[in-house]
Amino acid sequence: MAESPTVGWREWVQLPELGGAWTKAKIDTGARSSTLHALDLERDADGASVVFTIHPRQRSTVGALTVRAPIVDERHIRSSNGEVELRPVIRTMIRVGGVDLDADLTLTDRTDMGFRMLLGRVDLRRIGQVDPGRSYLQGRRRADGTAR
Repeated sequence: MAESPTVGWREWVQLPELGGAWTKAKIDTGARSSTLHALDLERDADGASVVFTIHPRQRSTVGALTVRAPIVDERHIRSSNGEVELRPVIRTMIRVGGVDLDADLTLTDRTDMGFRMLLGRVDLRRIGQVDPGRSYLQGRRRADGTAR
């Protein structure tokens, strides 16, 4: 079994089941759950799945993807500003530093936040250690997702 990677406080992560998008994620040990920036959320008529748009690059619509995913749960989440919001939850694969893991992601509009994604401690337990003083220990990416 390969050793789990050490990650920095921010990393590039890939979402293979959501169009293969690469996005910068804040590795947030203070957050319990993981969250993905999602716009234009629309539930199917039966409420079993959701269609939404991902803008993987901060402050840009380049590379926007519209995706569909089954809803596995709904959770009340308290945001960093203290407000509670009921969010849909999807389960999808996240790739971080060569490690693939199935993660539950809450979906919300993170337009005004510094990162398009937060990776919370429930999922971090399956990745490895966090070095809070370093960034991009698993490599940097260009806008098209290729390594720099």
